[in-house]
Amino acid sequence: MTGQRRSVSLQLAVNSAAASADAASRARPVLIVLHQESSQPGRIGNVLRELGYCLDIRRPRFGDLLPETLDEHAGAVIFGGPMSANDPDDYIRREIDWIGVPLREQRPFFGICLGAQMLAMHLGARVAPHPEGRAQIGYYPIRPTKAGLALCPHWPDHVYHWHREGFELPLGADLLAEGSDFPNQAFMYGNAYGVQFHPDVTYAMMYCWTTRGDARLDEPGAQPRHQHFAGRAVHDATERAWLKHFIDLWLARKAVQMLAQAAE
Repeated sequence: MTGQRRSVSLQLAVNSAAASADAASRARPVLIVLHQESSQPGRIGNVLRELGYCLDIRRPRFGDLLPETLDEHAGAVIFGGPMSANDPDDYIRREIDWIGVPLREQRPFFGICLGAQMLAMHLGARVAPHPEGRAQIGYYPIRPTKAGLALCPHWPDHVYHWHREGFELPLGADLLAEGSDFPNQAFMYGNAYGVQFHPDVTYAMMYCWTTRGDARLDEPGAQPRHQHFAGRAVHDATERAWLKHFIDLWLARKAVQMLAQAAE
């Protein structure tokens, strides 16, 4: 009985320590990096708030500074935008260089579309347009890899895209999901993740993008506007459920442990 009581006491202590660490993490905001004056963190912001996190929103393009350390943040997310990771603008170079901060400190980092391309470029991989000039604008299929399934067993089979550039898989990264015209759709490098698609898009954001960016819908490979909303009706629930599960794993830093266990 004494041994059993000690085991129970130890488990309670471990659970208490984990709960305290989780509460301390949620007391820190998540850094949100946006690229346009009107940009919003969308569904990712909604999920983070539901989980109890505050958002520290910054726009380096308009003069906001990025922190020298993430000691005061639970993690960081760099979102997408109409610009390219290959653009020579100073703020683009600064953001790509800054990604070294979460990588060095092993803090949770999440790059979405442009943010994923910035992460790939920071890690030495190439970012470039499709060789035939094709774009992905609308809903397109993806396939999780073995590593992706070990991380999240329930991936959406179609996700929302808005891009005409893609990234090579960085050396040392794990490919989590793949596609057709743009083979690399999601990858993991330590506690850093990048996805080529847009799980952040709300209905309002989709309406805005397809209205203001309607000229992009004529690009090779892009889908007409009505297909965006038809696809959302079919695929959005699964993508939303995947995002909530992923964000929880990402900020809890459980994903690295899960992949390590799957490889044993």
